[in-house]
Amino acid sequence: MMLTRRGQIGDALVKLKVPHGGYLSGLKMYSPEYCSGPTKICGPAHTVRMVLAADRAAPSPKQHFADSITPGSVVFISQPNGLISACWGGLMSTRANKLGAAGVVIDGRFRDINEHREFNIGLFARGCSILGSNTFTRSSEINVPVNYENEEIEDAEPVLIRPGDIIMGDADGVVAIPIETVPDCIELCRERAEIDTKTMDALKQGEEMGPTIKKLRK
Repeated sequence: MMLTRRGQIGDALVKLKVPHGGYLSGLKMYSPEYCSGPTKICGPAHTVRMVLAADRAAPSPKQHFADSITPGSVVFISQPNGLISACWGGLMSTRANKLGAAGVVIDGRFRDINEHREFNIGLFARGCSILGSNTFTRSSEINVPVNYENEEIEDAEPVLIRPGDIIMGDADGVVAIPIETVPDCIELCRERAEIDTKTMDALKQGEEMGPTIKKLRK
């Protein structure tokens, strides 16, 4: 899939009736820079569901979740809400980098920020922490559907992220693209990119915003 602006993808997914346009609000890029720079990540989701460490009823994976990462995938870690501890750190990024991960997205917190930056790995998260996962969380299931809650919207339908769905991120944020929508999303993005290019050219030539948008965005 072509790399384009996250806004174009989000707008396309809104048209395709994907909840919240697939936007994962609250995630910020922490590595290799903080919310800036040209870094883009793109790849199929490799999901890991974390649970509270005290939850003994939930299943346990057959191997360490960092050893299950597939080349080219975006590792998506789903941490229980309301925790101040990290569920990802420098050791995990070391392994992810060795296995060829395309990036890491954490619905929760991470630590060891400078170690991730040393690998130049694209890492997105809700926040960071000095606390590790020990006594707080543990991995439970790998490559299962997980939900992402846009916390700003009360009682909102969560964004469902399934293994293989496309995760894309850059300095503006992260979007999840249901795999079955990819062909239509690409076409809509191409159409919008052409319009945006013509709009930008017109504005640079001094044309007014209102008439330009009315003419080009029918």
